[in-house]
Amino acid sequence: MKKYIALSAITVGLLSSVSLNAADDLESMFKDGKVSGQIRMFYIDREYQGGSGADTHRDATAIGGHLKFVTDDYKGLSLGAAFYTTNQVDLNQHGTEDPSLLGSKNESYSVLGEAYVEYKLSNTALKGGRLKYSSPMMGADDARMLPNLFEAYVITNKDIANTTISISHVTKFSQGSFGRVYQANKNAANAILASTAGYSAINSDPVDSGKFEDMGTYSVGKSTSGVTVGSISYKDDNFQVNLYDYYASDIMNTIYVDASYKITSGDFKPFISAQVIKQDDIGDAFINKGKGFSGDGSIDSLFIAGKIGAKIAGFTTYIAYSETSDNTANEKAAGGYANAIISMWGGMPAYTQGMVTRHMFLAGTKATKVVGSYSFKEQGVNLSATAYYASFDMDKNSGYGVARTAYEPGFDIKYSPSAVKNLQLRFRGNFPRNFYDGGNNTDTGWNEYRLIANYNF
Repeated sequence: MKKYIALSAITVGLLSSVSLNAADDLESMFKDGKVSGQIRMFYIDREYQGGSGADTHRDATAIGGHLKFVTDDYKGLSLGAAFYTTNQVDLNQHGTEDPSLLGSKNESYSVLGEAYVEYKLSNTALKGGRLKYSSPMMGADDARMLPNLFEAYVITNKDIANTTISISHVTKFSQGSFGRVYQANKNAANAILASTAGYSAINSDPVDSGKFEDMGTYSVGKSTSGVTVGSISYKDDNFQVNLYDYYASDIMNTIYVDASYKITSGDFKPFISAQVIKQDDIGDAFINKGKGFSGDGSIDSLFIAGKIGAKIAGFTTYIAYSETSDNTANEKAAGGYANAIISMWGGMPAYTQGMVTRHMFLAGTKATKVVGSYSFKEQGVNLSATAYYASFDMDKNSGYGVARTAYEPGFDIKYSPSAVKNLQLRFRGNFPRNFYDGGNNTDTGWNEYRLIANYNF
């Protein structure tokens, strides 16, 4: 909190200094700026159903969100800053605090999460500094209290109709509160789960959430030159395609492609999508070195997935399927990275991911997901309800437990009451089974419920 107060004072001082010495137009840049934000209250309850932690029942409550200020555009130039905070509400019912809402020692914390400069000229925008960065294999993963945040430098161009071209260089990563769930350094199984589920291959608990770290230091314990991302996206009324290339210096190169087509007219509106992820190690290949495994950092992995569904009035349904390339027994012994899809900076684009279970990126996994949702807007109620069932056929050489079928059913209900504009109430549940099984009847599952209130302004 002291850090938060100090940063606030510095920011106010700098802005005051600019206003006092600026011309009238520059002064109006700040005067006409816009304040926005979100107030979030979150309650989570998880009761384990098997495995070594079968008697564990944990919960937590927090309130926080973010407050953001963006200046008005002055000759194409604007500035933005946002403070993020999560604060403990001491309503613990079961004695064990859930780690995913708070800081490194289950404490409240705040961070200057965004502080950037943006310049726009015609159809080109340049943005750099601390910011919320979103892309398929690198993103906010805003599933608990505070999101992942980045230090990045982004150039975006939209000169071609329906097309966005972007080049980014990402230098630092600030882990959100969700990342505390993944304690990668406990053993090889935890490390491969964390690094395929959106988080560091070396993280321990307590994790210093909110700290901006070098991309390589955070993910593999070695300083690197960051991650360079190039992308091209095309979208019209019916067709969309995205192509990304992520060059993570001395770790890996990732090519991501997805394409979708949908019918937008008529009562019956079918859609179909496909995605491919290809990864290869590059340079010093730090991902698997220095962790006590026998691997050399090699990655040569492939993920393919498809999704087909339809929308009929307020009802939408789809089925998705994915496969990840297999490990050999030697590759499993080396940590399991060789044919897994590594995603360490929050990106989680897979059609087959569960709310919590993200085993589809582990080597040799064949995953299926079925989803049905209904919107009640036609009945005059801003309410939607979704139910899903995800199944993960796990390979014995995945690096995360024994051969088995892990599965996760769940639901997600969203309601925005008309009496309170910009308020969303959300009730979510997930019920994984066989999430982890290391043999000797250690199969782990749980029942988890989340109550969330988001007020945007």
